Amino acid sequence: MQHQVQSRLDALRKEMNVGPQRVQDLERQLAQVRDTMLRISGAIQVHEELLQSDGGPTDFGDAAARAPAETDGLPASARSHPDLGQPLSGSR
Repeated sequence: MQHQVQSRLDALRKEMNVGPQRVQDLERQLAQVRDTMLRISGAIQVHEELLQSDGGPTDFGDAAARAPAETDGLPASARSHPDLGQPLSGSR
């Protein structure tokens, strides 16, 4: 019986040691998804502005030059999104 308990304790400790690395990997993935969503949000904003402008620019370079500069680097749609712009705990 004692051997089974010791074996299980060893397995639990090994599993526990894997936990922090797994959390780190998931936080890195979350940051990558957030970054992707921010880029997509910015692209959406540019395309919406293209549709709303009268006549519109002739290419995306013109649109980027006409897009308002953001003080924090995020488009307004990203700042207002409830899941974006929140710092990750223990990172950044």
